Amino acid sequence: MQVVSIKSRNVLAMSRIPILESERSYTFGCYFEMPFEPDDILAEFGCSLERSFLELPQSNATLDRLSDLKSRIEDSFSYISLDSDKARRSFLIAPILSDLIVYTRTRLRVNYYIEVSDRLKGSLDYFFDGNQKLLVVAAQNTDLSRGFLQMALELIALDLWTDSDEAIFMGAISTGDIWQFGKFERETKQITQDLNLYCIPADLDLLLRILIATIDP
Repeated sequence: MQVVSIKSRNVLAMSRIPILESERSYTFGCYFEMPFEPDDILAEFGCSLERSFLELPQSNATLDRLSDLKSRIEDSFSYISLDSDKARRSFLIAPILSDLIVYTRTRLRVNYYIEVSDRLKGSLDYFFDGNQKLLVVAAQNTDLSRGFLQMALELIALDLWTDSDEAIFMGAISTGDIWQFGKFERETKQITQDLNLYCIPADLDLLLRILIATIDP
């Protein structure tokens, strides 16, 4: 398995100049706007970042709604202007998550507000709150890279917010037509960014199977 590790030079440096201002309040969206490298920002929370090809589980469930879902998404590409974040959320991301609810029978919280501290607070776009949790973030301005950073901070916040005993929290960032996964290992405080990208509608079957297996292993 190919692995590209990112070791922040600042994680163990006690004299490092902080990136975050001590008197300032930060929402999750604030981190999306920051110019700093993701590993340097994550180091502020004692976490490290690694990029690798994740081997994600896939469900063997019968996807009896797949054909209809794919047709609706293809129609969206053909007949709807998808230039705005709201349009991509409504016509590309939401239909997939709606079917995911049916397949897994798991509660979905939308725009779910949490506040762990002045540095970790804000609304989670989509949060599947079952025995196995899944966070889905809609990338602003189709910026997958900065969106992944925001998702990572939200996973860190969930680690402190929930009383779940899961060893790993999973997240997905989506521009609507592209999806990318990430995982947070709670004990080691390591965020792993999957180097695989899943394109919609071509990879819709595979994406759904991964999402289902993540929530309902």
